[in-house]
Amino acid sequence: MFTALLDAARNSPFRTPFTRVQCDDGSAPVAADTEKAVVSGRSIQAAATREVEFGSNEFFGLCAVGGILSCGITHTAVVPLDLVKCRLQVDQAKYKNLFHGFKVTVAEEGARGLAKGWAPTFFGYSAQGAFKFGLYEVFKIQYANMIGEENAYLYRTWLYLGASASAEFFADIALSPLEAAKVKIQTMPGYANTMRQAVPKMLGEEGITAFYKGLVPLWCRQIPYTMMKFACFEKTVELLYKHVVPKPRDQCTKGEQLVVTFAAGYIAGVFCAVVSHPADVVVSKLNQAKGSSAIDVAKKLGFMGMWNGLTPRIIMIGTLTALQWFIYDGVKVALSIPRPPPPEMPESLKKKLNVE
Repeated sequence: MFTALLDAARNSPFRTPFTRVQCDDGSAPVAADTEKAVVSGRSIQAAATREVEFGSNEFFGLCAVGGILSCGITHTAVVPLDLVKCRLQVDQAKYKNLFHGFKVTVAEEGARGLAKGWAPTFFGYSAQGAFKFGLYEVFKIQYANMIGEENAYLYRTWLYLGASASAEFFADIALSPLEAAKVKIQTMPGYANTMRQAVPKMLGEEGITAFYKGLVPLWCRQIPYTMMKFACFEKTVELLYKHVVPKPRDQCTKGEQLVVTFAAGYIAGVFCAVVSHPADVVVSKLNQAKGSSAIDVAKKLGFMGMWNGLTPRIIMIGTLTALQWFIYDGVKVALSIPRPPPPEMPESLKKKLNVE
């Protein structure tokens, strides 16, 4: 895994343009004007970057690295929007709408107040991303092997849904403690300003249960969200290449493929936000209200109350999901991680169905 990271760093297009070619065997750099002296009549060509073996432990490990980068970076980048969204959910009387929420927050706490909760957001969603993307690849391959090639194609949407739900179950266990700390910091004025202040205080007041009392509603929010995120993305990519992109994926440049990835990610993100929003409101309110259960919070909010803050969340989640898939796919390109093309009907199934 670390060898692949090192190779990617060596071959990065962002290195200085004055860097000379470095041989893979560790020998001294060779200047361009002396290449003919190496082998008469033969020019030097860059060695092809070794591609990671699909389904290997290295493959899964590097997919987890891609998940860390895609989720950790994107969620931290939108902390100000997330903070206002959480406050809209728990106190709509004070924070009337998105713009008013920003105005009130800056007036009371200054611009720095918009960054509250960045540390638990970064560490929590980095851990979640590692499990979410890494285990998704694991479960997708394992489930496909269990049901066979033909069924994996015929029931591929169910395969995406099952693999993503299984991965998110474990990802939320990693996220829950830091999500609880984040919500405390963002929605309870004066409780704590940093993760270092919030975590010991929560542990002292409520014990270890403080970090996991929101786990069930977190599952209720994140598992449907992730199922929609992965299944919708996979199907959208398939449909874009089939009906919108004018040429097959293997004829598209890597840049064109990443544009398709971003577009499919944004479409998936909009659906994700709507599906998971009521549970997101309950999670925010639950971590603010000490001693309440998820059912108590849901009853108190009512049906309409569970849709507070939907607009900023659609903006946030749509952008987040698109960027996450873009970064994740970009990491795969940079580290030479296999990126299977959209699924095609197996030859054995074509013969059974008389499809040419």
